[in-house]
Amino acid sequence: MDAQGRGRADNIDPADQWVLNPNTGEYELRLSPSAPQSTVPRPRRGAPAGNARGGTRTAPGPRGPEPDALPGQRRRRGAPDEPPGRRRGRTKSKQGRGKKILLWTGGSMALILVAVTGAGYLYLKHLEGNVTTTDVGDAAKKGFSKDEAFNILIIGTDKRTGKGNTGYGDKGSVGHADTNVLLHVSKDRTNATALSIPRDLIVDIPDCPTKQPDGTTKVIPGTQNVRFNTSLGQDGRDPGCTMRTVKAVTGITPDHFMMADFNAVKTLTTAVGGVDVCVGKPINDKESHLKLPKGESTIEGEQALAFVRTRHSFGNQGDLDRIKVQQQFLGALARKMTSSDTLTDPGKLLDLAEAATKALTVDTGIGKVSTLRDVALELKKVPPKNITFTTVPVRDNPAEKIRATVVLDETPARQLFQMINDDDSLTAVKQKKKQENAAVAARLKGSRSAASDVRVDIYNGGAPSGSAQETLNWLQNNEGVLKSSQLGNATATLARTTLEYSPDQADQARKLADIMGLPASAMKPGKSEKNAQGLPAIVLTLGQDFKGAGVSLSAPAKAPENIQKATADKQVCST
Repeated sequence: MDAQGRGRADNIDPADQWVLNPNTGEYELRLSPSAPQSTVPRPRRGAPAGNARGGTRTAPGPRGPEPDALPGQRRRRGAPDEPPGRRRGRTKSKQGRGKKILLWTGGSMALILVAVTGAGYLYLKHLEGNVTTTDVGDAAKKGFSKDEAFNILIIGTDKRTGKGNTGYGDKGSVGHADTNVLLHVSKDRTNATALSIPRDLIVDIPDCPTKQPDGTTKVIPGTQNVRFNTSLGQDGRDPGCTMRTVKAVTGITPDHFMMADFNAVKTLTTAVGGVDVCVGKPINDKESHLKLPKGESTIEGEQALAFVRTRHSFGNQGDLDRIKVQQQFLGALARKMTSSDTLTDPGKLLDLAEAATKALTVDTGIGKVSTLRDVALELKKVPPKNITFTTVPVRDNPAEKIRATVVLDETPARQLFQMINDDDSLTAVKQKKKQENAAVAARLKGSRSAASDVRVDIYNGGAPSGSAQETLNWLQNNEGVLKSSQLGNATATLARTTLEYSPDQADQARKLADIMGLPASAMKPGKSEKNAQGLPAIVLTLGQDFKGAGVSLSAPAKAPENIQKATADKQVCST
């Protein structure tokens, strides 16, 4: 069957060839102006090509003229030769064709969403019905913004739900957070960081409000010095509890979550025809039943699940080495998803759409397929070479004689968390610094006044309670900024700390920025207030990024030394 017969005429978007017949209420295939419009309703997926809802498809007409007179092109309303019954719409770009397909990749346990442009309202609603949603209250945002950086927590559970999964995970597990990746996508979409969080990391889990089946909210008490994976499932904790734990540990706020069980990696890898991985030695793991020769192999289904779950064949047989293997797998999956073999194969795309939506549990803020489509399009903008996989810096838990759990390696961990919070790429930090707006950088250049000459009013604009008073005490007692006042809460909550000043106070502002460790972007020229004595004072408003008096908020100039990194565009052999 030629391209027109499939509803994919050259340079014509598939959506432009299916039109709604107002007389029947069905979608019908439009072929060419010279041929009569098909009276065959649009077939449902899986129906025979020649029989759709009782009709008989007419034979496809001959190919139309050259691209400057494509068959079936739409005209503006009012055009004298416009055939009746056609929908009004704008002409699609010639880039369209197969690549006008929504693609989203990235995250733990091979979570992928693929939606097909022009699939039709009913099919999209069908996909939406596949997705399971969980209301996690204010742990997640209410919606998704295309214009901001965003963080999605991707969770793979060890729950034995799903066909053929009774032999995996812990018997009777309530579904712990077995694999966890915090995916940060930059505001400008030039880069993304996938931060793996070890399941055996010792953390303090905060109190967690959870929605109950009857609509009430129950607060599950927090616990101290426990494994991170118990932030989900244990004592009835939902994914919102895991999101709150991530924020407590890293200072990074997840905006949304996506969760899947063992079936995700099996069904999705099968849908794309397998992914290519590499091992540095032959593998014959009796625990996971993984058998692979040395070198490259294509894996799917049960074999793919064995690959991401095995621990006994790589490195020191611990969870940290398994995380590296999972990151290699996800990079390979991202490359497969962006390959032309996948993008131009309608069968694969439809299979992926079904498999991915059935595999997902998400928060209500992104539960609609239209919202997931928006997430997909934003993720697709990130070049694979700038998707960096890394792991939270950790060290062995000194409280245990037997190596089983880990704790934060505080200095590099805090530096890494700050870079992600400041939207700095791990792959292009120096380049991004060079491109920083010269006017912003210039704010820190120039003379400084003495600390004793700085007049500042301090407000709390989203920092922890008591931060303004803490900062006042620290400035007066430790830094000699005696002309300072604490004026309570600001009128609005700020994500980032700001320092506002008038032009004649620039030397005071630069001095206070040095003392506080504020970046140039925090400085806002053009405004100041009068203090209690009627004298002009610069205004320091502590935002949600405030870490405490004396803790610098300036972004690091480079990534922490010796952190584990890998990018999605390169094949790496696991050893």
